[in-house]
Amino acid sequence: MLAPTTLNMQKTMEEAMEVNKKIIKGIDTLLSMKDVEVAVTPKELVYEEDKMRLFHYLPKVKEVSAVPTLIVYALVNRQYMMDLQRDRSVISSWLDHGLDVYIIDWGYPDRTDRYLTMEDYIDGYIDRAVDTVRERSGQDKINILGVCQGGTFSTIYASLYPEKIKNLVTMVTPIDFSTKDGLLYIWSKHLNIDGMVDTYGVVPGDFMNIGFLMLKPFALMLDKYMGLLENLDNPDVVRDFLRMEKWIFDSPGQAGEAFRKFIKELFQENRLIQDKFELGGRKVRLKNITMPLLNVFAQQDHLVPPASSIPLNDAVGSQDKEMISFPGGHIGLYVSSKAQREVSPAVAKWLNDRSQPEKGKKKTKK
Repeated sequence: MLAPTTLNMQKTMEEAMEVNKKIIKGIDTLLSMKDVEVAVTPKELVYEEDKMRLFHYLPKVKEVSAVPTLIVYALVNRQYMMDLQRDRSVISSWLDHGLDVYIIDWGYPDRTDRYLTMEDYIDGYIDRAVDTVRERSGQDKINILGVCQGGTFSTIYASLYPEKIKNLVTMVTPIDFSTKDGLLYIWSKHLNIDGMVDTYGVVPGDFMNIGFLMLKPFALMLDKYMGLLENLDNPDVVRDFLRMEKWIFDSPGQAGEAFRKFIKELFQENRLIQDKFELGGRKVRLKNITMPLLNVFAQQDHLVPPASSIPLNDAVGSQDKEMISFPGGHIGLYVSSKAQREVSPAVAKWLNDRSQPEKGKKKTKK
C-alpha cells in the first residue's frame, strides 16, 4: 500500500502531465489558427466622409421595417462588438427580426483630426448620416440607436434635431455624470484634460485602454488569462477569447478637441442633465426629446453604471418611455447568450411596434 505522501506526489505528477498536454495541444491550436473573423454580417458601404463610413446591413427577411434604424457607436471602441461572431451578433438578431439597420464606422483619427469638435461629429457626421438614411428610405424620420458614448451623442442629436428622429434607443449610455458608482466617474474629475489634449493632439487609444483595464485589473488582466489556460485545448473557446482580445485592443485615438469638451463639460461639469450643455451655440434641452424612448442599461456595468443612465427617462419630454434592465455587464449586453435571447428581441419588438411609416411616405428601393 502506497503512503499518503507518495499518493499525493503521484497525483501531482498526473495533474502536471495533464496541464502539459493541454498546453501543448493549445499551442498547436493557436499555431494552426488563422486571424479570427469579426463583423461577419454582410453589409454595403453607402456613404463616406473623411474617416467616417456609413454601412447598410443587407436584409435577412422579406418583411423589413419601413423605418430604418441608424446605430451610433462610441468613439472610444470599434462598432463590431455588436457583430463579433456569427452566433453572438445583435446586428444579426435585429436583422432576423426585420429591422433595417445602418451603422456608423468612425474609423481611426490621426493627427489631422486633432481639431475635430463635438459639433463636427454631431452636427456634421451624424446629421449627414441621418440625412443619407432618410433619403435612401424615403422617410422623414428614422430611428436612432446610440451605444455608450454614441448614446450620449444620439441624445444630444435627438434634442437638437427632433424633427428627424422617430424613436430613440439608448444602450448603456452616460447621461448624469455626477454619480460616484464607478471609478471612471471618480477619476475623470481629476483628469488634466487640457494638458493631455495640448500634449497629444489626438489622445492615443493605448492610453485609453490602460485606463479601462485599471478599472477592473484582476478580471481584465489576470482572471481571463487563467480562464484561457484552463480551456486552451478547446478551439472554440480560444477563438472566442481571441475575438474579444482583438476588439479590446483595437482602440482608436480620440480627436483632441472633441475629447476635451466631452470630458470637461460632461464628465467634470455634468452640464447635459442640467440643461447647461451647448453645442454650436445652442442649448441642448432634454425636454425637447418627445419621441418614444427606450433606455437600456446593465446592472453590473463598471463603465456606465445604472445611476448614470436611468435619469434620462425623467429628464426627457417623451410620454412613451421605457427602460430595460439587463442583469449583466457593459459588454455582456451584446455578447452574452442571455442578452441574445432576451434583450435583442425586446429592442427589436419595441422598435417594430413604433416604426410605422409616416402617412404618404413610401419606402424607396434599396
